[in-house]
Amino acid sequence: MTVRSALEVATTTDAGVVRSFNEDAIATELDLGLAVVADGMGGYKAGDVASGMAASIVVEELKRRLRASAPDSPMQILRDAAGKANQAISQAAQANPQYHGMGTTLVAALFHDNQLYFTHVGDSRLYRLRHGKLKALTHDHSILHEQVAQGLISADDAKTSHNRNLVTRALGVEAMVECETQQQAVETGDLYLLCSDGLNDMLDDADIELALTALQANLPLTARQLVMMANDNGGHDNISVILIKILTPFPAVEPSKGLMDRLFSWLK
Repeated sequence: MTVRSALEVATTTDAGVVRSFNEDAIATELDLGLAVVADGMGGYKAGDVASGMAASIVVEELKRRLRASAPDSPMQILRDAAGKANQAISQAAQANPQYHGMGTTLVAALFHDNQLYFTHVGDSRLYRLRHGKLKALTHDHSILHEQVAQGLISADDAKTSHNRNLVTRALGVEAMVECETQQQAVETGDLYLLCSDGLNDMLDDADIELALTALQANLPLTARQLVMMANDNGGHDNISVILIKILTPFPAVEPSKGLMDRLFSWLK
């Protein structure tokens, strides 16, 4: 049994109805059990650069670190990968006037040894559908979320607030950033959704839950349906969706074999 064979994955990303350019970036690495969504900011091209850098750096860092002969903990590797992406984006923004002010949200999920490890910064989200109930596993790093948490604005008023897209943390904006990283056990049959805010800004959680519950037997159709629903409701932003279904229990990632290990395996 490999991680790849234990997961079913579907992905899609769309510019939306209003915007002509897609600044989201998505990535999956099924052999690692890794999925990443990044939502860039900073205007035409700059946001695209930031999100693309974040996705590629996180994937490459996890490839290298998880396959080491004595890897660090998945939590530490995720933290380090996000920090490395933050530093690279910040330095690129400082070095190139065209990219000044660019940054990106990030949500990265790693399915490893029957556990889910995830890190996030900004307002891209990770949800879990378990036994027909949808739960948000991340909390937005945004002005609006802080206002709701402090009782300054109601959840209903938040849905129409002009502050919806004002994040309080993002990769690349400052030299250092605090990402939230967590670990949870997974169950066979769980369905996980990573998305940019272009989805959940246009759809209530109840609508997302209904679509996931009704269509999860066909994940590619489910992903396309979610994007279509968001666009039908206005499509004000780029929309990215990654769906991951847990089919069976799965192992940890096997470390890469060294030269001597490969030679001995050939001789057996």
